[in-house]
Amino acid sequence: NGFKLYVAEQGGKLAGREIEFVKVDDESEPAKATDNVNKLIKRDNVDVIVGTVHSGVAMAMARVAKDSGTILIVPNAGAGAVTGAMCAPNIFRSSFSNWQTGYATGEAVAKRGHKKIATVTWKYAAGDEMVAGFKEAFEKAGGQVVKELNLPFPNVEFQALLTDVASTKPDGVFAFFAGGGAVKFVKDYAAAGLKKNIPLYGNGFLTDGTLEAQGADADGIFTALHYADGLNTPRDNAFRLAYAKAYKLQPDVYAVQGYDAAQMLAVGLNATKGDAKKTAEFAKAVQAAKIDSPRGVFTISKSNNPVQDFYLRQVVGKENKNVGIASKALADPGRGCKL
Repeated sequence: NGFKLYVAEQGGKLAGREIEFVKVDDESEPAKATDNVNKLIKRDNVDVIVGTVHSGVAMAMARVAKDSGTILIVPNAGAGAVTGAMCAPNIFRSSFSNWQTGYATGEAVAKRGHKKIATVTWKYAAGDEMVAGFKEAFEKAGGQVVKELNLPFPNVEFQALLTDVASTKPDGVFAFFAGGGAVKFVKDYAAAGLKKNIPLYGNGFLTDGTLEAQGADADGIFTALHYADGLNTPRDNAFRLAYAKAYKLQPDVYAVQGYDAAQMLAVGLNATKGDAKKTAEFAKAVQAAKIDSPRGVFTISKSNNPVQDFYLRQVVGKENKNVGIASKALADPGRGCKL
């Protein structure tokens, strides 16, 4: 929706070219990704691929994009390798790296004066990368991660981990879960009686799109993310109004990332007069641009990942309220990128 909104605002064209959408359901299935992307390139002759949410699928998509030279813009998946070891001049991200979200939260938790933290997450790439980012920032600031707890994805039987947290007695807990897992974790954490003595922190996915279901159990939780409710800037207010009018929904971080994927595409295509094959010129233009996003202006790093502010947000009712900056102009280190 966010992507289509930006295209509609440009009259349905970018760089003078009509935009035609070809949609494929990736089924969150990495094993199907290579075939799906090859069909789009070879059968449907697409110029640009935009996707996806799931990091495992995005990694497979990035491999095909790298081999074929087709422009790929990733509007969500945070897998470090996409703009790290697998980086390429034709692969871009409009969202975040897992490391960035973890690192920003680690900085914010350290600033709140905590010294000993336990981490809890699913045991898979995204969870590992976010915990690694958190740990790097928190320990750099003099804190200590006293316990790293995890369980297999997408398991939601948290009881044993919560018992472990209670006996460890850290100053706080950093958790990464999303969707239904985030709902259950927040509710179980409160039900176990931990919330009043051991504050719970997360990167923003813990409370984004989940507050309705979490109810009062989420109240007061602090998270860090590159978007927040109540930014109250002219740019964000205009975006939120346009989105609500178009889709009868309030936008979230995913809508913003889609909108900005379209903005980045427009910058590149304007520089190449609509030619998506001129990847070197396309990349040069995007890297030189200031993207005027609803989240705030951001730039693109040499490895094609956003350099952006991360907000400290606190849950107040049904909103992730902006309460300050967790990390200013945070760039992913792009480790392993040889661009």
